[in-house]
Amino acid sequence: METSRERIPVVVLEYGQINRHVAQRIAELLRTDRATGERTEQGLAPGSTPIGIYRELIRMHREEGLDFSDVVTFNLDEYYPMAPDSIHSYHRFMWENLFDHVNIRPENVHIPRGDLPRDQVEAHTRWYEQAIREVGGIDFQILGIGQTGHIGFNEPGSSPASRTRLIALDGITRRGAAADFFGEENVPTEAITMGVASILDAREIALIATGEHKSRVIRRAVEGEIAPDVAATYLQQHPRATIYVDPAAAEDLTRVKLPWLIGDVRWNRKRELDAVIWLSEITKKSVLKLEPNDYRENHLSALMSRWGTAGALNGEVFNALISKIRGRSKLPAGKKIIVFSPHPDDDVISMGGILNKLHQNGNQITVAYQTSGNIAVFDHEVRRYLMFVSLFGRDFEVRSPEARQVIAEVERFLASKHPGDVDIEAVQKIKKSIRETEAVSGIETFGMTREQARFLNLPFYQTGKVRKDPIGEADVRIVLELLDQQQPELVFVAGDLSDPHGTHRMCLEAVHEALARYRGPQPEIWYYRGAWEEWPVSTADVLVPLSEEELRIKTLAIFKHQSQKDRAPFPGLDEREFWERVQERNQATAAILDRLGLPEYYAMEAYVVRKGGEPLQTFTIATSELGEAEPPLAAAAHP
Repeated sequence: METSRERIPVVVLEYGQINRHVAQRIAELLRTDRATGERTEQGLAPGSTPIGIYRELIRMHREEGLDFSDVVTFNLDEYYPMAPDSIHSYHRFMWENLFDHVNIRPENVHIPRGDLPRDQVEAHTRWYEQAIREVGGIDFQILGIGQTGHIGFNEPGSSPASRTRLIALDGITRRGAAADFFGEENVPTEAITMGVASILDAREIALIATGEHKSRVIRRAVEGEIAPDVAATYLQQHPRATIYVDPAAAEDLTRVKLPWLIGDVRWNRKRELDAVIWLSEITKKSVLKLEPNDYRENHLSALMSRWGTAGALNGEVFNALISKIRGRSKLPAGKKIIVFSPHPDDDVISMGGILNKLHQNGNQITVAYQTSGNIAVFDHEVRRYLMFVSLFGRDFEVRSPEARQVIAEVERFLASKHPGDVDIEAVQKIKKSIRETEAVSGIETFGMTREQARFLNLPFYQTGKVRKDPIGEADVRIVLELLDQQQPELVFVAGDLSDPHGTHRMCLEAVHEALARYRGPQPEIWYYRGAWEEWPVSTADVLVPLSEEELRIKTLAIFKHQSQKDRAPFPGLDEREFWERVQERNQATAAILDRLGLPEYYAMEAYVVRKGGEPLQTFTIATSELGEAEPPLAAAAHP
């Protein structure tokens, strides 16, 4: 497809393909340099974005003998101040997630130090730059991208001539890191980072971005003018920089969202819907009132000519849109259904409206909460429940030495706990119980029973930390056992990938793998969004209308999750409470249909549906339409 608006090569691959492809390129460099007696200088990035690459490199080291003994690494950045052994330190992150698992020499590892006195920082940053120069520069640099468009910690305003330095962190960056630090107030206000010039000196660069929450900043970095307010735009000047995105992060690229503006289009039903909805929005006309000139003046003559007349196309799109709308009478009834909820509140946040209707329709529903969500409970909630237990024991003369011992142990721990410390087992269990009781209370709002709630407690989540283990055999087996037991006809799965600490993506992976192994009849799969983003009207296969009263009941179910109320521990960049986001998004979806000329509804939820036996893909845009399946990264050049 045409990519004329893209000022830097962009490759769209599924998340796992990105990890394998970039890791293979790094392995190729290591093997080539080793064969010629040279060292490889590798630039690394911390955080959740490249962690899949590091896991693939570890696998290659263990299974294929990939040798790291001659590799010299330089990390992009580190928070300041930050002790290297802190749970938040990028030093610790890199050793736990890569260096401890390969045969790299400790003296070859370079990470900016966040534990130096302030008066020594400037000398340290000069030394860091000198160390890079002395090894001949960086061969291959991995980058992520922040919500401000920063690379490393080069915040808005960073100069293209900047070098390694101490920098103040933008407010958006600190809010984005709040999940890792259990609150924005605990995020450092500064960091030491390689500069833009330091990054651009690398001979080859790969920037990786995943999730629909990165789509807007990717479009700005790729298609916008070079500007200091988005440091990633400086990559447009690099001769061998490539951006790797998954389909979700590619959603806002012009070639994906508005391909008719840049060249010929391979029309299909979704693109026809996208085009007509877009045309309706920009002309401020309902679908059935669009005229031939509207199509001609907005690069859509070819689309109209496929249908002969504007009226025929308008009618087809209108009918396609209205067929997506399913009230309660058109929703499944008498079916066996599993709702997979990554956290104990995603079910009511993202699909509370349809869950209520499905229950009313007499379906046999099991809500499977995949993780405990215990790290998202504030310590003050634990103290509140401890006080309740103590008062209960006093008032009803229920005295247990074991209970008093647990209470005392928990109180001692909480009194000495620092932000980000891993909770002791007793605290983790209490927080888990808090989330479970809230989850049951949430579905009881719809008249469902506690027996319909299943708590899977997938092992990958049980680290006590924000960062989780990879999905393993035990996780898949638990999901598969539930499928074998319930033999569902419909499965609901979270399809949004903007979760700030990646649990939604990992829970989705566990369900996909279990369904691939499932020997029973393949169920119909309904993907929901809502906690972070919503499906576009053109992408959604089913739109479920909600009345004002139904939205109110859904909101009440969300209110049952009191530990997440008022101030959620992991809010992302949207500071509103989840119920506020839900009401705005559900009402906004209904408002779009109203503007398109369809019946006016109070609110709507949106779903993407896959039939049993179809490929288990979350997204409706095929990767093959967006880029090469396995492009030769080494050959990537500036267009």
